[in-house]
Amino acid sequence: MKIRFLLLNAYAVGGTVRTVVNQANALAEAGHDVEITSVHRHRAAPVLALHGKVRLRALVDDTTANASWPLHRIQAWMAARPSELVPAAEVKYNCFSRLTDRRLVRYLRSLDGGVLITTRPALNLLSARFTPASVIRIGQEHLHYDHHKRTLAEQIGLWYPRLDALTVLTEADRRAYTARLGGDSPRIARIPNPLQDGSPARSALDRPLVLGAGRLVKAKGFDTLIEAFTPIAEAHPDWQLRIYGSGPERDRLRVLIHERHLYNHVYLMGSTPHLEAELAKASVFALASRHEGFGMVLAEAMSHGVPPVSFDCPHGPREIIMDGDGLLISPGDTAALTKAITLLIEHPTTRAKLGEQAATSALRYRPDHIRAQWESLIAELAAQPGRTHARRR
Repeated sequence: MKIRFLLLNAYAVGGTVRTVVNQANALAEAGHDVEITSVHRHRAAPVLALHGKVRLRALVDDTTANASWPLHRIQAWMAARPSELVPAAEVKYNCFSRLTDRRLVRYLRSLDGGVLITTRPALNLLSARFTPASVIRIGQEHLHYDHHKRTLAEQIGLWYPRLDALTVLTEADRRAYTARLGGDSPRIARIPNPLQDGSPARSALDRPLVLGAGRLVKAKGFDTLIEAFTPIAEAHPDWQLRIYGSGPERDRLRVLIHERHLYNHVYLMGSTPHLEAELAKASVFALASRHEGFGMVLAEAMSHGVPPVSFDCPHGPREIIMDGDGLLISPGDTAALTKAITLLIEHPTTRAKLGEQAATSALRYRPDHIRAQWESLIAELAAQPGRTHARRR
């Protein structure tokens, strides 16, 4: 059975892209027929490595102009007009246009049989509206229901029941979507994101390095993390905080670093496609998010044996960090975050113990384990009475 993933931009670097690539690679490694369709393509090749058997295509190629000038002019006109199909409350609304509307509807209506896994609210809604019933339609949600704006939540309530299944990342999310969608809800399954395939390099936990990673946006709380690190830099001047990621908060964070005279201690490292190599250098991983869809980077750090310190924000960290494999802190408690990081800095034995337990705990997210959950869900949906079994493409 053909398994298709639909992403906004498979050529970018981000949490959703990373986890979808991991899912696709794991399924392809197991012998499944896997394809990723990217709405946009803004560079020649994807940054994240794909399994050799995963096919990649793009609906809108932003890297080249069309050979036919009149056609290019029409497409440019459409690309400059806002989408009429995607709700304006969708976080990435500005990435959609009349051109993507047209290409997406044409693509979705062309499908016949197999599985389509869409990976954000806008794509889930369009799949529910335009994908033929011969296709097993699975929507992925990476955010808690309450994080969606009211107008988007209304569209979710209207269209998600047409999906065959909805996957969420946490048990809290599963309960929330089940309650909000009520009796008309599709099959709702909790399937966490998988780690990257392979054996993660273990950190020696001997470098004076605290690491944070994520998109530089307010929700990720890097301003709070920098604030929490200020007294640490004074007490332990040999320790550094490195933050990996890009985003609109970069300039504000840079100013904050200079205001606190942390320019020799806190570094904004930018994005990297090799985060796993950087995680393997760290001795502590810190997450100060105000809210998380899941917090996959916690599991990634733990897989390298790096003990995590995280705010117990809604909703992912408490389902990733268990007793004895990391430290959970009351949300927004900057002083407690400082104290927890300092504890791991000053007590190498505790650091090593938590790191060992973290690596064992992270095995829950190994690719073969998560792949089996996807295979089970797909088999369950394919076997439902009354499903139209279309031919394999």
